[in-house]
Amino acid sequence: MDCPAVYDQIVQDLEQFGHAINMHIALKSALERFNKPGSVSFCHYAVVTNKVHRRCYGQHVGFNMFMDAILLSLTRKVVLPDVEMLVNLGDWPLEQKAFRGTKVPFFSWCGSKQSSDIVMPTYDLTESSLEMMGRVMLDVLSVQGHPGPSWKDKEPVGFWRGRDSREERLHLVRLSRQHPDVINASLTNFFFFREQEKEYGPRVDHVSFFDFFKYKYQVNVDGTVAAYRMPYLLAGNGLVLKQDSEYYEHFYSDLVPMKHYVPFRRNLTDLVEKILWARSNDEEAHHISRAASQFVLDHLLPHHVFCYYTHLLNDFARRLVHAPRATEDMELVPQVQDDFPCQCDDSLHRDEL
Repeated sequence: MDCPAVYDQIVQDLEQFGHAINMHIALKSALERFNKPGSVSFCHYAVVTNKVHRRCYGQHVGFNMFMDAILLSLTRKVVLPDVEMLVNLGDWPLEQKAFRGTKVPFFSWCGSKQSSDIVMPTYDLTESSLEMMGRVMLDVLSVQGHPGPSWKDKEPVGFWRGRDSREERLHLVRLSRQHPDVINASLTNFFFFREQEKEYGPRVDHVSFFDFFKYKYQVNVDGTVAAYRMPYLLAGNGLVLKQDSEYYEHFYSDLVPMKHYVPFRRNLTDLVEKILWARSNDEEAHHISRAASQFVLDHLLPHHVFCYYTHLLNDFARRLVHAPRATEDMELVPQVQDDFPCQCDDSLHRDEL
């Protein structure tokens, strides 16, 4: 794979833990401090001689299938270094910057300004990269292949659909009702704020993601953490307006405000103003939209995701003080069998070719 020499986000994440990471101490600390089976789940992985082993802790460990899948995929493509790591299976980052003891180097799908977790591409982007063109769900290329109306024919309104996983999403619905000519926002499900469904409902039907791009302005508001739809919004041909947030995905540090997206305040107080700005500056808004689509082609295609994981695992492995090993309490994660295995038959060799 033709990968970049350095990823600044990886360097920043790993520097927090120095160059002598002791996984024996890290696992012991994780079990002592994060032994909360009902609310925290994580897995201890060991890749040894390109085979994947793990032991998981907590009640809800089903999301290990996403980490299993990327590790198994990588071991079919490259020889990974022997490496051990602790993978957080929840959305929220675990280790806090404010903690004064030896920090646990958790790998997580989302980071925050208050946490020290090592950020990986989200499970959603990772799965879409592994299954691209082979699943019904979203991937960045299918979004770019369904751009909706041309820019000039899109409805010049801010659009949003989603569930009630953060209070600001309720505020967005309120804004939509106050400014229906500027914002079209509705909730598709109530779970966190069920008692407020009467005020902010009724819930509406889901809208195909491809149909989001009938609208010129795509509003991105955090859910429980960063909204994992961000790569797909950037891939489309609308203008992304992104809420200021303490949460981030692995690529956010490469995004430039007003080059790839238009930022708005966390409390949404300037969102209407930003949409009206976009209406008044249509050419610049269109330019930002095109730059966002190009960013996806330059940074978020499957080979970029594979490169990021490969870099991260190699860089982390170099910092371990002990040789990684698969302990007896770990289980081997079996390699998947190809649906269409390649049969290499020497009898088909032709000298003239």
